[in-house]
Amino acid sequence: MTQALETDYLVIGSGIAGLNFALLAAEHGRVVVITKKKPTDTNTNWAQGGVAAVLASDDSFETHINDTLIAGDGLCNREVVEMCVKDGPTQVQRLLDLGVRLDRNAEGNLDLGREGAHTKHRVVHWEDITGREIQRALLAAVQQHANITILEDHIAVDLLSLAKYGGDPACFGAYVLDRKSGEVQTICARATVLASGGTGKVYIYTSNPDVATGDGIAMAYRIGAACGDLEFTQFHPTVLYHPHAGSFLISEALRGEGGVLRLGNGDSFMERYDSRGSLASRDIVARAIDNELKKSGADSVFLDMTALDPAFTRQRFPNIYEHCLALGIDITKQGIPVVPAAHYQCGGIKTDMRGATMVPGLYAIGECAMTGLHGANRLASNSLLEGMVFSHRAADAVRAEQRRQPSTIQPWSTGTATDSNDAIVVALNWEEVRRFMWSYVGIVRSNKRLERARHRIEILRDEIREYYVDFKITSDLVELRNLALVAHLMIECARRRKESRGLHFSLDYPEKLPEALHSEIQLTDGPRG
Repeated sequence: MTQALETDYLVIGSGIAGLNFALLAAEHGRVVVITKKKPTDTNTNWAQGGVAAVLASDDSFETHINDTLIAGDGLCNREVVEMCVKDGPTQVQRLLDLGVRLDRNAEGNLDLGREGAHTKHRVVHWEDITGREIQRALLAAVQQHANITILEDHIAVDLLSLAKYGGDPACFGAYVLDRKSGEVQTICARATVLASGGTGKVYIYTSNPDVATGDGIAMAYRIGAACGDLEFTQFHPTVLYHPHAGSFLISEALRGEGGVLRLGNGDSFMERYDSRGSLASRDIVARAIDNELKKSGADSVFLDMTALDPAFTRQRFPNIYEHCLALGIDITKQGIPVVPAAHYQCGGIKTDMRGATMVPGLYAIGECAMTGLHGANRLASNSLLEGMVFSHRAADAVRAEQRRQPSTIQPWSTGTATDSNDAIVVALNWEEVRRFMWSYVGIVRSNKRLERARHRIEILRDEIREYYVDFKITSDLVELRNLALVAHLMIECARRRKESRGLHFSLDYPEKLPEALHSEIQLTDGPRG
């Protein structure tokens, strides 16, 4: 029997929220960070835009707050928005102190970009690979800290609950699968912090890396935490359309610098949908592109940067320029073919202003959390800001956590499960979930589509549950189980919203209700660890 690993704080995820929390919490306790693959396999590492913060003389906290509230379409928590916005300059300074490089203008001041739905230039960035630069600096600091241990190729299977031992429904760690050895280890902690990222891989077309399978949300739900607003998936309007492009994102910052969305015949079309044109919020732009593609039958629309100085475009967006050029697209001379793709989960695990969930000992920060900042639609570049703000607050909050765990802990048991020799079942189920979610729970929804999705996911979840019991777990099976549960939760939240608001648009309920209400979903039959 492998002895349980004891630590003060267990962090599940290695993006901006998880790593910044680890650095701060390591000043008063031991930290174990687990990451499914390499520490750089995160949504943070793929983020292009930057961090939104009020730093310009012509900007103000109230303006940033107002922009966030407008984008959130009535569902933001104003207190949370004010807290995050006012903490923005401090968090940018922390990034600089950690060695993050940020672009500066000719005067030596931080260069501020502008993105959709922002009324001011306020996005600090490093070229067009800001997330990668933040990930580099945070990871370097974490790897040098004596109080932090990183376990690569480890995936959390389930959270440990005292309820299974007859106690209160508190969390005291997790069962963790070592992907290389196949062994499941027990890790106990005073506080467990979910920083596990989003749900992009629920959809067949996404800008997210393969690790974004909603694991934290699924595990938190199973242990009894409340989740909400999961119907609000943000579809990024501009992902590169090319057979060899993979999931390459074309940053919103291109439109912020003057890029214009056009149809194949060269016509600009966004003015027909919103007075802000190509700088409208992401929900509006994504629906507009989706509508134009359905009307015309075209494969993509085009983002036109040709009116800008070519030297400026190459200097401001070097990574995007080089990537497109390698595929035969010179963005200084021709339009970039783009389509929408699933990008960001605005809902998640419900938390308070410290990142604490309703389950004692369990915290959620970053994209997996529903903090109240984003509401029904995230304002561009507020996500990295949120990760910094809430990781800081959570690191302060966990100081007060007391160790809660039984005197004897049950190790992971495989029971009568055997090794699977039919991995194709997992692959086929994975593919089916992602395809029907795109078709039925995508940019535009209807009662009929949601009912079809609900029917399909229940059949698949039954199959997956049976497979999970019969065979020894693998990382693919763990992810499939979580993916199917998260899809179910997203469908249920969408079915309950009888209106169109923010990122949720229903053909059957095209108008907004007078009162903006959150969706909330929680296990009613008690926690299951």
